[in-house]
Amino acid sequence: MTEQNPPRHPAEQGPDKGPDEAPETQAPDEAPEAPATARETPAAAAAAAISLDTAGGALAPSAVPVSAQSGTIPGGPDSVLRRIFTGGGLVSVLAVLLALILGGLLIASTDKAVTTTAGYLFARPADFLSAVWNAATRSYIALFQGSVFNPRGTGVAGQFAPLMETLTISTPLITAGLGVALAFRAGLFNIGAQGQIIMAGILASWVGFALHLPLGLHLLLVLLAGIVGGAVWGGLVGFLKARTGAHEVILTIMFNYIALYFLRYLLNTPAFQRPGESNPISPILDPSAVYPQIFGSQYRLHLGFVLAIAATFLVWWILNRSTIGFEFRAVGANPKAALTAGINVPRATILVMAIAGALAGMSGVAQVAGTEKVLTDGVAATYGFDAITVALLGRSTPWGTFAAGLLFGAFRAGAVQMQIQTGTPIDIVLVVQSLIVLFIAAPPLVRAVFGLNPRQKKAASAGKSQKAATTGGAA
Repeated sequence: MTEQNPPRHPAEQGPDKGPDEAPETQAPDEAPEAPATARETPAAAAAAAISLDTAGGALAPSAVPVSAQSGTIPGGPDSVLRRIFTGGGLVSVLAVLLALILGGLLIASTDKAVTTTAGYLFARPADFLSAVWNAATRSYIALFQGSVFNPRGTGVAGQFAPLMETLTISTPLITAGLGVALAFRAGLFNIGAQGQIIMAGILASWVGFALHLPLGLHLLLVLLAGIVGGAVWGGLVGFLKARTGAHEVILTIMFNYIALYFLRYLLNTPAFQRPGESNPISPILDPSAVYPQIFGSQYRLHLGFVLAIAATFLVWWILNRSTIGFEFRAVGANPKAALTAGINVPRATILVMAIAGALAGMSGVAQVAGTEKVLTDGVAATYGFDAITVALLGRSTPWGTFAAGLLFGAFRAGAVQMQIQTGTPIDIVLVVQSLIVLFIAAPPLVRAVFGLNPRQKKAASAGKSQKAATTGGAA
């Protein structure tokens, strides 16, 4: 398998086939005369699973396992709903549901009405259960009203203001999560999104307040400066790993601290500190250097969210429709096999970390040019670390990461309203997020809680297929 050979669709004839011969597609251990039910055995499914989807079609089975690929699901259409309800997406949905249930129980445990009704639980259990339900639902309704739709808002603009705030907060989570997810698909743990956001914010903010350029050109340079800053900071990690073998986790963690203290140093220098200020804060960016607000000044939602959607589509295209994306997935599945197949593994390592850093850099630009419009030492907040959770929840897929970013943005936006309306501590959102990570990391636990056992189902399905094959053969 080399890059010089053009991809061949399974329906095309191979070079060694005659004009009247059809290409062989059956596994070696299958009988051609067996009925359709007999062909769908575990061996046939495994043979179909190792076919890698490339930019032009399907190649012959290789040493790269399908676990790190994003090709079609064997035996059915590659639809979103099917992936949610049959694959790892189901575990993600159930993990969120289970975390919300446990979070609701934790909320109820601190509620006064629940504590009171617990004193006569055995006499009137319905009162206790009703108090638990009311405490949990009241908090989650407030969370929904603070993040999606508030019927008490003034007019339509006030009612949809929570949704606009959710999308605003989700923007840096999505782009940083894409950077982490892309590295995950290449077998790399990009823990350095925090530092990449900071370095992007430094360069983007300096271009924004130090240079005075025409509208359009100024914003474009701000965006490019942030992307380059994040790409260089991430690419350095890839270069050190490729050339020295240093572990990317250690490198990215150290780079986070370097970026943070470098930022604090710069904010106390005349080049970055606002004149007349003793606090570490930069001058305000020029109006020509900030993202335009999509729905006017009444909302904070800016152009960065549109760019986050475009970045999601770009990452999807890279992973599923490009040659370099195939190399990333092959390196992530088995670097030795990828090297044997002729893939330049060091080059892929450097490139994927640079692209991941560029994506995280877009989060830094969104912060300084979209939301804050200034540079402070809290420009990255905790977005870089939350991006790891977002990528995990999204199963390192582009659109899954996009949805996870929206969910975590809703948690952040609605937590304040939940605390105001019900008195529930805002930290309960962090507890729910932590539980989501726990359950995502333990799929067998989630399956056991909800009574799912894929091994038993596969064994039962294989038994039925074998029985049908035997019956068909006897007939």
